[in-house]
Amino acid sequence: FTCNIKKNINHKLAKVKSSELPHSSYRSSSLSSATTKEHHYNNSSSNGGGGFMVSENLYSSPQPHSPRQHSSSCPGRSYRHTSSSSGSEQSCHNNSAAVKARNYGHGITASYGEMCYHDNSLVSASLEALIQHLVPTVDYYPDRSYVFTFLLSSRLFLHPYELMTRVCHLCVEQQRSGDIRFREVAPKLVQLLTEWTETFPYDFRDERMMRCLKDMTHHVARGDEVTMQQMTQRLIKRLSALGQYEEAVAALNNVANERPASLKTKQAPGQRNDVLSVCDDPFIMAQQLTHIELDRLSFIGPEEFIQTFAMKDPIENQKGFFRKRKTSNLEAYVNWFNRLSYMVATEICMPVKKKHRARIIEFFIDVAQECFNIGNFNSLMAIITGMNMSPVSRLKKTWSKVNTDKFEILEHQMDPSSNFSNYRTALRGATQRSETAHSSQEKIVIPFFSLLIKDIYFLNEGCASRLPNGHINFEKLWELAKQVSEFLVWRQVVCPFDRDRRILQYLVTTPVFSEDELHLASYESEGPENNMEKDSRRSLRCGLKQ
Repeated sequence: FTCNIKKNINHKLAKVKSSELPHSSYRSSSLSSATTKEHHYNNSSSNGGGGFMVSENLYSSPQPHSPRQHSSSCPGRSYRHTSSSSGSEQSCHNNSAAVKARNYGHGITASYGEMCYHDNSLVSASLEALIQHLVPTVDYYPDRSYVFTFLLSSRLFLHPYELMTRVCHLCVEQQRSGDIRFREVAPKLVQLLTEWTETFPYDFRDERMMRCLKDMTHHVARGDEVTMQQMTQRLIKRLSALGQYEEAVAALNNVANERPASLKTKQAPGQRNDVLSVCDDPFIMAQQLTHIELDRLSFIGPEEFIQTFAMKDPIENQKGFFRKRKTSNLEAYVNWFNRLSYMVATEICMPVKKKHRARIIEFFIDVAQECFNIGNFNSLMAIITGMNMSPVSRLKKTWSKVNTDKFEILEHQMDPSSNFSNYRTALRGATQRSETAHSSQEKIVIPFFSLLIKDIYFLNEGCASRLPNGHINFEKLWELAKQVSEFLVWRQVVCPFDRDRRILQYLVTTPVFSEDELHLASYESEGPENNMEKDSRRSLRCGLKQ
């Protein structure tokens, strides 16, 4: 099972472009290269756009190398060439001679010192052994799936800065050993740093990480300063793009947070801006929603899924290294889902004629259907959520004018029963379509993001990170990496649709009602039906005036 997960991770990582995963000149020159686009997020509202300008930087990246073949004498790693290499070699020999193995079905479990394998796949180890396993030697470079898995999940146990410090220490040890072959290790260390900076660039927003990276550059790159300089430039470019994106989102949120005009203001329906006045084509609206989804997905770091757990774990976080930012990119994406849901409800609850409200409901049903066809499940679920809010669902006179057959089919697809089994089936179908896609549109898979977070959360909570013997449960880390690596494939897709700046601007900046404002707008659209609703409307009017 673990071996299949490793193959799955390597398969997924092979599809991820260089903006997400390693880009190194040290791989075999016979490997094919792929072209990628790096997004730069700029606030273009001053130009009348929706704040979504993307400049594209093309560069090629070799495909990942094949997983290494384990040594027959010790599957963990080849012998270390350090000052203690002879002792390590003898220890490995002794462990090989005293292998503890037992059969589990057709598999064999064996322990080699501080590392335990099942069918030659790592299942548990001490933290120190895992760190040693990460650092290359003259005859060894860790499997790409291992590098990704450990760099991703190591933050459950120590801060990235601590890991970088310990890796640097092991590198210095090799250099001080006086081994004349250290120059053969240096390119592999550069490759490891390249994989780290390009897969988890946000780790290097920490000034200590950048200082440590500079120190490692001094130790290992004396013969290859050009490669290290290129790696650093790519890292700075990615962090700069992230900063621009976060500034743009903050500016857009400030515009969107401006309060709507008073609900008491009486305007003719034709004078009020609503979604139909901006776009009345459901397919185009679904395309613009997909642009926003993919733009925001592309800036979520894979480590954010795991770092959320690390920040909340008082046992594994005794030193308090993790300090939560005001809003992570992951949280900002969840906030976008909530905004879209409330925007849908706001558009429907506006106090206009019932016939116009019915048109808006039918429009959003068609948009949701187009999102489903595209593979944009997050926008689909946000629209369904907005239409099921109580201020919207109580508009019975409006709903009576709507053909709800299509909406009921969509609700069935996103039915939460049986752990969202219908949605998961649709997601698998979209993923399979993406894997065999012949066009950019067919590659789009945007998951229902809150459920993805929930799945990863319960995987983390449902499995112990440490075993009774103190070892790290690496089988759990394999599974976490499998889910996150799939997300990396989804987030790298570049939206193939043309941008409509006017629609994008409306979607990300138009003010939306709060919960109380929605209820009051609903009562203004269709009056209270009983005394309880009358009391509620009276209370809301008084509260919103303050």
